Amino acid sequence: MTTTATPVTDIHPVDRKPPALQLVVGGVQHVAAMYAGVVAPPLIIGSAVGLSGGQLSLLISASLFTAGLATLLQTLGVWRFGARLPLVNGVTFANVAPVMAIVQQHGPQNALGIVYGATLVGAALMVLAAPFFSRLTRFFPPLVTGTVITLIGVSLLPVAINWISSQQDSAEPHGILLAAITLLAVLAFNRFLPGFWSRIALLLGLVVGTLIAWPLGEVDTSTFREAPAFGVASPFHFGSPAFDIAAIISMAIVMIVIMAESTADMLALGEVVGRPTGQRTLADGLRADGVATALSTVFGGFACTAFAQNVGLVALTRMFSRYVVAACGAILVLLGLFPVAGGVVALVPQPVLGGAGLVLFGSVAVSGVRTLATAAFDRPANVTIVAAALGIGIIPIAAPEFYAHFPSAVQTVLDSGISAGCVVAVVLNLIFGTRRERTPAAGS
Repeated sequence: MTTTATPVTDIHPVDRKPPALQLVVGGVQHVAAMYAGVVAPPLIIGSAVGLSGGQLSLLISASLFTAGLATLLQTLGVWRFGARLPLVNGVTFANVAPVMAIVQQHGPQNALGIVYGATLVGAALMVLAAPFFSRLTRFFPPLVTGTVITLIGVSLLPVAINWISSQQDSAEPHGILLAAITLLAVLAFNRFLPGFWSRIALLLGLVVGTLIAWPLGEVDTSTFREAPAFGVASPFHFGSPAFDIAAIISMAIVMIVIMAESTADMLALGEVVGRPTGQRTLADGLRADGVATALSTVFGGFACTAFAQNVGLVALTRMFSRYVVAACGAILVLLGLFPVAGGVVALVPQPVLGGAGLVLFGSVAVSGVRTLATAAFDRPANVTIVAAALGIGIIPIAAPEFYAHFPSAVQTVLDSGISAGCVVAVVLNLIFGTRRERTPAAGS
């Protein structure tokens, strides 16, 4: 009797390599979703330290370049560095508050060197702490994970709203119109286009919104016109590392916050793609965050972490391949090397980004609700745990100045609704909860 060997086709969607066109288009879509987030921190910090227009452009290019390297490391992995998930990495907003405090204390001329010194130390601590921090996954049952994922989505929604209103207190009618058109286009493309085209509904919606905004005078082409064709910062171009104890302590606290948020994002992404994030994957991802942060510092960037908005994009498009996000990393490297190319992405008006962001970030919250559906809500204690964690997590979203009179170290944690809600959910689950409903895979 003869037997026929069955070809092995059981490849997880995360590890499948799509055709070249899907890689490029999917990568561009991820860049469009995170571009504003990765350029905003260096723009704020560079302006605070008084960089010239050319130097500011170089600082932004450095952040794009290092975000690309960090994303490639997370998606493709090198030895025990990289989660090997469709995880986009880039400069985190958690940097901004401590950096501004350092600028105020040491002056604009000396601030960046002190920032880079403190960040390098923090990056080394992150790499060393990764295997210990990864053991905390046992404290993240679906009850906690679902709450944190929901808070990630809810925390991001104000970003989309601010884009629509262009950071003002109220939105202009034409901004609301552009956002509404973009939102409807994304929804329509996602619903009615077939296959691959429905998966790039966000990118198509951004194109439609931008084309409509152009004749209305809402597309700013100055960034594209003024951007140099080529430019990359040399190592420590903006200042050699200087080491200040207070700055190092402040940045170490930021690193803990970054690890907590990266942990939440990786757990969320594992749920979205159907590959639960275990201790090994989490440790590898956190190590990559540390190495990427150190590398970013050398080239003029800042601390790197996972981008939650791209987790939402993965959930929305269901393009789970890590190679699509690796293509995003390669594009970010090119944008960093060729700032004029980044100027093309910057053509998208903020109200258009905001319209797409509403459904994009809402998808993250929906993923959290889906995870919460697996928790045991027949126990009143579980309802109370989620209610308290969501309530406390929403405080800094609803009232950003709520903790203004608290010590700066406390503010660093509490000003992030994700971090505050995560801490509350973990602590309350330890006190009142039951043992986890399921155990995630030990690694991948």
